[in-house]
Amino acid sequence: MGRVKIKDATQVKKVIVSLLEDWLPYDVRTLTLDNGKEFAEHELITENTGVDVYFAHPYSPWQRGANENLNGLIRQYLPKGTDFSKISDSDIEEIEAKLNNRPRKRYNFDTPIERMEKYCLTKLHLRFESSFC
Repeated sequence: MGRVKIKDATQVKKVIVSLLEDWLPYDVRTLTLDNGKEFAEHELITENTGVDVYFAHPYSPWQRGANENLNGLIRQYLPKGTDFSKISDSDIEEIEAKLNNRPRKRYNFDTPIERMEKYCLTKLHLRFESSFC
C-alpha cells in the first residue's frame, strides 16, 4: 500500500516504482492496471522496474480479481468516503501488516507473508541445486 499526494500519472508512477522495488527480488513479472489516466506513465514503470504492464478491458474488474479482492479487504479498514488526509503513514503500515498476516482461503489458510516465505525458500533451494549457480 502506498500514498499518493495527488492522483496524477507522475505521482502514481513514482509510488508504484517505489513499491515494486521491494518486490523485484521475488520475481515480479507483470502488473495489471485499470484504464485510469493516473496510469498514463505505465511505460516508465516498465522502464524503471522491468515489470510488464497490462491493462484490463474497460468495465471488466474480474480481469484484476486479486486486486479487487484486496481492495475489498482494505475497505474493511478504510471505507469509501474516508478522508485520507486524516490517515497517517503509520496507520497505512499497520493496515498493510494486518492484511499481510491475515490467513487467506486462496492460500490454503497461509498468510501472504507465509506464502512469500515458502516461495522464496523454494526459489533459493532451486537456485542452489542448479548447475548454473
